[in-house]
Amino acid sequence: MSEQQFKRYTVTSALPYANGPLHIGHLAGCYIPSDIYVRYLRSQGRDVAYVCGSDEHGVAITIKAKNEGKSPQEVVDHYHEMMKSSFKEFGISFDHYSRTSAKVHHETAAQLFLDLYEKGEFVEQVTEQYYDEEAQQFLADRYIEGTCPKCGYGQAYGDQCEKCGSSLSPTDLINPVSKLSGSVPVLKETKHWFLDLGRYTPFLKKWILEDHKDDWKNNVLGQCRSWLEAGEGLQPRSMTRDMDWGIPVPLKEAEGKVLYVWFDAPIGYISSTKEWAMENGIDWEPYWKDKGTKLVHFIGKDNIVFHCITFPAILKTHGEFILPDNVPANEFLNLEGDKISTSRNWAVWLHEYLEEFPGKQDVLRYVLTANAPENKDNDFTWKDFQARNNSELVAIYGNFVNRALVLTHKYFGGRVPERKGLSPFDQETLEAAHDFPGKISVALERFRFREALALMMDFARLGNKYLADTEPWKTVKNDEERTGTILNIALKIAADLCVVSEPFLPHTAGKLAQMLDLPPKSWADFGKGDFIMEGHSLKKPSLLFEKIEDDQVEAQVTKLHQAKEKNEGKAPLAAPMKEIVSFDDFAKLDMRVVTILQAERVKKSKKLLKLIVDTGLDKKTVLSGIAAYFTPEELVGKQVTMLINLAPRRMMGELSEGMVLMAEGGDGSYKLLQPHETTSTGAQIS
Repeated sequence: MSEQQFKRYTVTSALPYANGPLHIGHLAGCYIPSDIYVRYLRSQGRDVAYVCGSDEHGVAITIKAKNEGKSPQEVVDHYHEMMKSSFKEFGISFDHYSRTSAKVHHETAAQLFLDLYEKGEFVEQVTEQYYDEEAQQFLADRYIEGTCPKCGYGQAYGDQCEKCGSSLSPTDLINPVSKLSGSVPVLKETKHWFLDLGRYTPFLKKWILEDHKDDWKNNVLGQCRSWLEAGEGLQPRSMTRDMDWGIPVPLKEAEGKVLYVWFDAPIGYISSTKEWAMENGIDWEPYWKDKGTKLVHFIGKDNIVFHCITFPAILKTHGEFILPDNVPANEFLNLEGDKISTSRNWAVWLHEYLEEFPGKQDVLRYVLTANAPENKDNDFTWKDFQARNNSELVAIYGNFVNRALVLTHKYFGGRVPERKGLSPFDQETLEAAHDFPGKISVALERFRFREALALMMDFARLGNKYLADTEPWKTVKNDEERTGTILNIALKIAADLCVVSEPFLPHTAGKLAQMLDLPPKSWADFGKGDFIMEGHSLKKPSLLFEKIEDDQVEAQVTKLHQAKEKNEGKAPLAAPMKEIVSFDDFAKLDMRVVTILQAERVKKSKKLLKLIVDTGLDKKTVLSGIAAYFTPEELVGKQVTMLINLAPRRMMGELSEGMVLMAEGGDGSYKLLQPHETTSTGAQIS
């Protein structure tokens, strides 16, 4: 279907996990490209619903909550608000930004699951799933790490290898390890509901590899082809998980289970559209069910499988929804030659950038678009950031606009002069200017945002070169009429540039429109006459961009390396103090000096040693997570401190009857708490 035949557009950006702030990798991956595309569509006068929201049910959320000692709800509440406000300040113009904890989303996802269940589309299976005996819980895919069987990467997740992009199942991993306890998980039976993706292989092959072979990006087609044409083919995928955080599976026999996050999350696009439609008193269904709607998903390459295979299979199975017309996924953005890493704090965080570079949202938008990883991984450097700002935004775009407005105020009292007696160079310039909006439009509709941005800057170069070649500051000395014509043409280019640059540089375009006192104009207005006419009065000009100095970028590079060194070097000398307890609570603890009689490793656990200790009262068995620091042989005969009245706990099939006390050093090492001289076994600590 051609662009002119589409009645409306539904545009989505990948739902960001609400487990941390936004960084430039997120922006370059899908949020800036989608915003450029949507702003262009709106300027064309097209009907658009641009939706997104926080993904609040991923395993990444529960991992973050566990690490911070918070509830998952506390984590998602904090990061949802942070991301929402950062998007708004940066200028990402969502029509609606929702969250998957919203009631309408829970209802929508549960109902869609029930619809498929009632059609008999799920395969109910009792399977063996990894279970952490130490933590006493089933492990979701991302709680398991191991070696990828396809590329050998040692830190692949249970659902996907982020190095080679392969879709995996936890049992595919070599040497799997639980991220909860570090122990080797065991397989345990559990019941789940699977979507047999293999059934959709013929449909997916035709839909992707035939119907969209000419309009989808090669990186997307390549990944899809690798899954669809792999020897084993697409496998059944469980749409439920054993977890206590997420959307409960709406079946009586599924107590304690939630919907798989990649069943749940993409439905967030639908529920966000519902909320937007309700708030605006319109019908949401045409945006998801009318074949005259163009659905476009903007994502990063790590989400291709879910948006091109899993979610379309779910929509196709349901039967009422349209399928994505395009999924223009970007590759990854690196930072200063290294992979962006949130754990190492090797990132440029959006909320920090907005604080440290106030008013420079468009500079970052420009640099990340000019250097976007559209077809391959790319690299962001602060030196390139500075160079593009100073040599392109300041020296070309800003210089052209400033010259045109300042000279008009200086020579013509701030009013647009008449255009008379066009020279061949004037005609040539006007013809070139006429072609730019169309060229940029073609690039944008083909999702070639780097190309479109380069054309936009070439448009500014045209204006800058025109002024440099015609030199109105010289012609004004003896030919005011010629000077007026030159500035009239320059101002026409500036007004056109204001409209075509809005999708890329919305804040800048807004400032320029104010200075030109330009009434609301859009892409749809090209060809209907000049945007500003002779005699039009201009506002006072001001600089659109400022130079970025060496010390500013040096400070950012230093900040990066200091953060990296801190996270890779020594830990803080001391942990924060815990909550104050009463003396009565402390008095309940029975700590004693005990003697270790026997020690051995616990099978299938990398952390645990099994100790038999003499407490002076009896002998107890203790499982202690000290295998990485001590061998069994060196512990036998040692006197250590133990909490002997701790409630027993079963771990790895053994009952642990207490806790050996240790001190954690600032470098991550552990030391046993021992009496400085031999004392009687069973001596109390008080």
